[in-house]
Amino acid sequence: MSFERTHRGLSLIELIVFIVIVSVALAGVLSVLNLTTSRSADPMIRKQMLAIAEGLMDEVAAHPFTWCDPDDPAAATATSAAGCATPEALGAEGGESRGSAVTPFDNVNDYNGLAGITTGITGTAIPPGYTAAISVAQNALGPGAAAVPAAASLLITVTVSFGGENLIVEGYRTRYAPNVLP
Repeated sequence: MSFERTHRGLSLIELIVFIVIVSVALAGVLSVLNLTTSRSADPMIRKQMLAIAEGLMDEVAAHPFTWCDPDDPAAATATSAAGCATPEALGAEGGESRGSAVTPFDNVNDYNGLAGITTGITGTAIPPGYTAAISVAQNALGPGAAAVPAAASLLITVTVSFGGENLIVEGYRTRYAPNVLP
């Protein structure tokens, strides 16, 4: 019996072509990996911005939305703003400030126009480079006859900035228990 064997190998030209093709593919993969790595901090920045915005939103929404300023004697019994000596209006009342031990914000409305926020809900500083602002505006909620009127619904907007990037979180607060005080 005669066995004929054919030995076939790679020629030098085939080997060089293979090396060139693999090199080009590897260069493409490495450039994508480099681009991904250089931008890997962006998700961390966005997550930090979102955490700050959600914390501030929780702080604002946790406050009551009353007819009267909670310091008003009629605040626990008023059935409308007309029954208040000091009706609640957008913006902080005189002397109130966020985080004050003596006269802190005591209503959702007090946060309107607050800008340059650099501390979180616990009073600890937010990371350097981040700033936040809060606006509160009357805004009707819902369609047609089922809508909550603008006087009984507030749109809370929290904007957190880092560098040139802004993140905006919006939420609503309705006047569902206008006589509950802090």
